[in-house]
Amino acid sequence: MEKRSANSRTLINLLLSIFATIWVFPVIFTLLGSVKTKQEYNMGNFWDWPKSFHLVENIKNINGRINLMDGMLNSLLYAFTGAVLCVIISLLAAYAISHLEIKFRMFWFLLIYSGTIFPFQIYLIPVYKGYSYTGLYDTRFGMVLFYTAICVPFAMFVFRNFFIGISKEICESAKIDGASDLSVLINIFVPMSVAPISVVFLSQFNWIWNELMFGLTFTKSPEIRPVMAAVSLVGKSSIPEVLCACIIASLPTIGLFMLLQKNFESGYAYQGK
Repeated sequence: MEKRSANSRTLINLLLSIFATIWVFPVIFTLLGSVKTKQEYNMGNFWDWPKSFHLVENIKNINGRINLMDGMLNSLLYAFTGAVLCVIISLLAAYAISHLEIKFRMFWFLLIYSGTIFPFQIYLIPVYKGYSYTGLYDTRFGMVLFYTAICVPFAMFVFRNFFIGISKEICESAKIDGASDLSVLINIFVPMSVAPISVVFLSQFNWIWNELMFGLTFTKSPEIRPVMAAVSLVGKSSIPEVLCACIIASLPTIGLFMLLQKNFESGYAYQGK
């Protein structure tokens, strides 16, 4: 029995290693391609090792075409603010739906969660017209507002499912001691939800940061445009420059993942029996 279990673990580890290698391959060749010159990339083989190191030159060429730093600062504002507001709003909604005595709880849950049912593309024309009419088009406030709203349904769904697993006896004990509903949420539920909060914040930050469609549609000014919309303007004339811009634009999300990964498994031990 132990031998069979050991063989199963070996097979699983082997399969995971193969999948990891397949997943890392594109990253490796992106890194290799980003340091090549345009001529070396076009005339050579895709698998060739770089004969020179032109990373600095490619970065200079990118800055000559687009203002990548402004795009990254804009995306940092949109992603961080949108993810934080999304977490706050979703925590309040999930707590009310799962633990407060409100009418039509399932109706409110389905109403909010319905925002994830439809393809995001159907929001383009209505939101574009609404933003053009209200003056929110091509504004930072409009981008933050949209990203916050579109992230709330999924985040609320995650928090609500987590909160359902927390024993109601904890809430009742706190209320007997005089705690208000908001105090229970802040002092009990939030510390117990470190893991889901970290996962939701990271996933929504990453989605907003890498989002392209709405960034291109709802902005037109270089000083408002998010980073992925800016990277899309580099064009295909120099693939190494495009690859280099993609790597630079990916660094903040990689750093955020490394910062938050220690929280992914914490908090679940507090869940109710």
